[in-house]
Amino acid sequence: MAENAIPVRALGLICSLKPSPAPSSSALIAEHVFETLREQGAECEAVRCVDFNIAPGVEADMGDSDQWPQIRQKVLAADILLISTPVWLGHPSSVTQRVLERLDAELSNTDDQGRPAMAGKVGIVSVVGNEDGAHKVVADVFQGLNDVGYSIPAQGCTYWNGPAMESTDYKDLDEVPEQVASTTAAAARNAVHLARALKQAQYPPYQ
Repeated sequence: MAENAIPVRALGLICSLKPSPAPSSSALIAEHVFETLREQGAECEAVRCVDFNIAPGVEADMGDSDQWPQIRQKVLAADILLISTPVWLGHPSSVTQRVLERLDAELSNTDDQGRPAMAGKVGIVSVVGNEDGAHKVVADVFQGLNDVGYSIPAQGCTYWNGPAMESTDYKDLDEVPEQVASTTAAAARNAVHLARALKQAQYPPYQ
């Protein structure tokens, strides 16, 4: 099968603090990642996490009114997971941290050869903010995704930081800077390439 014929599904978890339908810079930059993913033949879906009741905890299902299980099914079905987060006080949003904590449950979810369920899946990150911290946020999220089993592609992140202590947001830009746009496109292209490569050749058994 030709590489570009291998189906790929991408899921974007939008970790904005703003519920739908409020405009969100995190959602917008994720959509810009999706544009290239779709050009590369990937099927894309976005979930704004704050619209759901994601209970605190590190289990796959925390019971009661926990809505993570329905998001988890989408995560498990996706070949590429995009975490899109704002920077707050130099850190990923609290929603992002909650998502990473819930993904921790997948460490014990393995196949019959001992591989984590997320091994063979690709993780990428997009970050927006009008304060410093994008590199640190990317590093924090990459570490969490890699711990769970995700593979990180070359240059698998994109970000935009506005001038510190000013109020302009990514969604307020008249035009995305060329360097940001090209970085976004490269992250998406590399993610699809790696996802297809991993679908053709799995990691070796852990046992």
